[in-house]
Amino acid sequence: MQATTKLLDEIYALIDKLQPYDDLEARHRQESLAWLRETDDVFRRVKPRTPSPHLVAYFLLHDDLDGSVLLVDHIKAGLWLPAGGHVEPGEHPADTVRRETAEELGVPAVFLPQLGERPLFLTVTETVGTLEQWHTDVSLWFVLASSRDQVFTPDPGEFRGIRWWTPQEISDADPQTLDPHMERLISKLATL
Repeated sequence: MQATTKLLDEIYALIDKLQPYDDLEARHRQESLAWLRETDDVFRRVKPRTPSPHLVAYFLLHDDLDGSVLLVDHIKAGLWLPAGGHVEPGEHPADTVRRETAEELGVPAVFLPQLGERPLFLTVTETVGTLEQWHTDVSLWFVLASSRDQVFTPDPGEFRGIRWWTPQEISDADPQTLDPHMERLISKLATL
């Protein structure tokens, strides 16, 4: 129990230290901190939605040369998203990033030096899908250093494909094809 309390305190501190980019992220931060004060179970226990909300750790691979980011064509979501996954019970979100980077892309996680093992961005999102699968994800968005010439081994059970996107390509894309927070994240990333 003490280890869980310590971990929840660490997660609370990660969110508390985030500097919101805009009013929406400020609201998401406030909601998340209130949720963390009220619950002792933030990890998904039963797929797809128990409990709701629960923690997710996204990670965005970033090429500093042109500002591009790697997105995955996620099979279940039907959207271009950053890679990532649900935070397992007892797992620190940064460890989720390490695990998921290896499982989903076949590479080690190299956290962006400016941020280290801290998330850049926070969102609270109702997922898409059937009513039985609907739930709320509290997502911590981490940034990893990478480059366009890095070789990946994407998980074919999770993704239809992967591709690098420049900030302009994200801005020009049909918003229905991307995570609804993607353009805001890219704008916040540009402030680093």
